[in-house]
Amino acid sequence: MMKKQRIIIPIVLVTSLFFLWALLHNLNPILIPHLRKAFSLNDFQSSLIDASAYISYFVIAIPAGLFMQRYSYKGGIILGLLLYALGALTVIPAASERSYILFLVAIFIIAAGATFLETAANPYISVLGSEETATRRLNLAQSFNGLGAVLAPILGGHFILSGIEYSDEELTNMAPTALNQYLQTESDAIKMPYLVIAGAVFFLLLLFVVTRLPDGRVAENEGEAHHVGKFSLKIFRHKHFAMAVLSQFFYIGAQVGIGSFFIRFAREASSMGEKQAAFLFGSIAMTGFMAGRFLGTFLMNYIAPNKLLAIYGLISFLLCLSAVLLDGNNALYSLMAVPFFMSIMYPTIFSLGIQKLSSQDTKIASSFLVMSIVGGALFPVLMGLMSVEANSIQLAYSIPALCFLFVFYYGISGYKITSKI
Repeated sequence: MMKKQRIIIPIVLVTSLFFLWALLHNLNPILIPHLRKAFSLNDFQSSLIDASAYISYFVIAIPAGLFMQRYSYKGGIILGLLLYALGALTVIPAASERSYILFLVAIFIIAAGATFLETAANPYISVLGSEETATRRLNLAQSFNGLGAVLAPILGGHFILSGIEYSDEELTNMAPTALNQYLQTESDAIKMPYLVIAGAVFFLLLLFVVTRLPDGRVAENEGEAHHVGKFSLKIFRHKHFAMAVLSQFFYIGAQVGIGSFFIRFAREASSMGEKQAAFLFGSIAMTGFMAGRFLGTFLMNYIAPNKLLAIYGLISFLLCLSAVLLDGNNALYSLMAVPFFMSIMYPTIFSLGIQKLSSQDTKIASSFLVMSIVGGALFPVLMGLMSVEANSIQLAYSIPALCFLFVFYYGISGYKITSKI
């Protein structure tokens, strides 16, 4: 009983972290069309917002894992929260100077903090408790990530997006003073939301500083608590883990691409304004994402996680294909349904990928799985390039459709545990 009580408080605190990287990732679909206006960008240039975030994951993931091997999960969480808050504060001078480069740097720093948090929180939740319920426990914690996914676009759409959308011709004919004032107003709109985020993260940082956290499964063996494992690429001998890294790469690329250009897609396919599209993305698409997490956690009591993953991967492929081929609201509704089926993919791939690994290998494996999030930097950029070349963001959604086919494969075969590739 005392052991369970010691675990409950850390799980509650760490679960709160899942909300933070949801804010990072789900504010990006708002920032991309917003900064597209404020900095006069095309689809390719605006996709660099996602690239900055997910390249940070790629660069920081392994150092984060090594840091936590040396200093524990708690040390990684504290450093992650500090970086997250500092990055949020950097947004303010970036907006004042209307510097797109500085803004990309700010997103990189925030994402570096989120990398530490994800590298710690995902395996932490997985190993605190029985191995048999690890996948369901991680999906439950990720459900609170879904709450952030719902609130971020709704609040971002309300407090950041102005709803003022001038055509290129109107901007060209605007007087220089009026144009500069309009662009600066659009840029300044991001200051207050990020100031609030920074304050909230500093408060959470204080709570972690004063709270004692056990080190997951390591806590069950006190003699292992301060052992630092040897970093090695030999972990890729585990085929199910290597396939999980690839599957996560394709899945995150699809997930980020779905959200990044949703507002642009809604305008092209259905002539919908940015504020209405942002609200629908949060209130329907991402509410479906959150509901899918809870329902998926329940369904895993009856359906093997890998089978549910395969089913959802195939359905997501078909829905994306429909979004490309259909017109008007039918295309939009097809795309809005995808997040429901994406909901279980990240935590399920993550949990299946670290099965049967030792405690120390799990920390390094977590780093590689988080590093594979770099797919979120590549595929939206490819979508942006396709949109510019084909003059159609709708056609660009064929890219995430193909990504979901690999997720389907992983659920069918790639998850199987073998000793070597």
